[in-house]
Amino acid sequence: MSEILLQDMAASLKGRDFLGLVDYTPEEIRYLIDLAIDLKKKQKSGIGAQPLKGKTLGMIFEKSSTRTRVSFEVGMYQLGGHALFLSKNDLQLGRGENVMDTAQTMSRYLDGIMIRTYAHRTVIDLARGATVPVINGLTDRSHPCQALADYQTVLEKKGKLSGLKIAYIGDGNNMVHSLMMGAAKLGLHMAVASPEGYDPDPEVARNSRENATQTGGSLLLTRDPKEAIADADVVYTDVWASMGFEAEQKEREVAFAAYQVNEDLARYAKKDYLFMHCLPAHRGEEVSGGIIDGPNSIIFDQAENRLHAQKAVMAALMG
Repeated sequence: MSEILLQDMAASLKGRDFLGLVDYTPEEIRYLIDLAIDLKKKQKSGIGAQPLKGKTLGMIFEKSSTRTRVSFEVGMYQLGGHALFLSKNDLQLGRGENVMDTAQTMSRYLDGIMIRTYAHRTVIDLARGATVPVINGLTDRSHPCQALADYQTVLEKKGKLSGLKIAYIGDGNNMVHSLMMGAAKLGLHMAVASPEGYDPDPEVARNSRENATQTGGSLLLTRDPKEAIADADVVYTDVWASMGFEAEQKEREVAFAAYQVNEDLARYAKKDYLFMHCLPAHRGEEVSGGIIDGPNSIIFDQAENRLHAQKAVMAALMG
């Protein structure tokens, strides 16, 4: 992009919410990825970039986390700002305070709010009530920060995004929803293999297909893992029972028995495929140890990029 276009893009993002990739244009998503790569290079070169000096991010956690908490907290520190960890028990939300009231109050103190929660409606209501940017750290419907970091990682490893094939094997959960939308926006071909009863949300699938027609991407939903993974550049999976669905673990183990990413299945992907997992992982369940710890695995590269991608989001929205 030219300097003028970059300035226009930066101006258009300032003050926005980051609730899902569906709300961002392909150009805006690519801008955030490029910004993340630039911030990563500067950090590793010892060049301090602190556009959020003196600013504070409130981090609401209704769901526990490793990567989300550490990456946002460290990211704010590196950007010159400060992050406040707020569990549900630390807020009046835990005693039934209205989300809109919480949003308006916190907006008087903070420069941005990140929330990791269950119901996607909570994030929407928080954004409606807040006058500062709200960032979706995860809901039961989507995980846009992870998807942004994932596509940053693929770009770094493959040198491009458009035209690549990404195969997702497993539960049609929040992770696959964000990956589907990201693929559609960035021109990738995505194939999803899930057992009956565990498909991605039909509305998200329909929206992803509509966006893919504008970028040259595509979306395939299938029951056959071999069909999904055939000639894939990227192979992705997630736990069979996400947080909040632990009671279904045994039931899901039966339903997903044929959907493990293992050496036999991976033979159908391209030889130089990348294996990805958003973590935490259960070796021996959704993925074999030989795959997740093998030479094609880039799980810790994508985990690291949560830091850089989220720094880009915070810098763009709160800077």
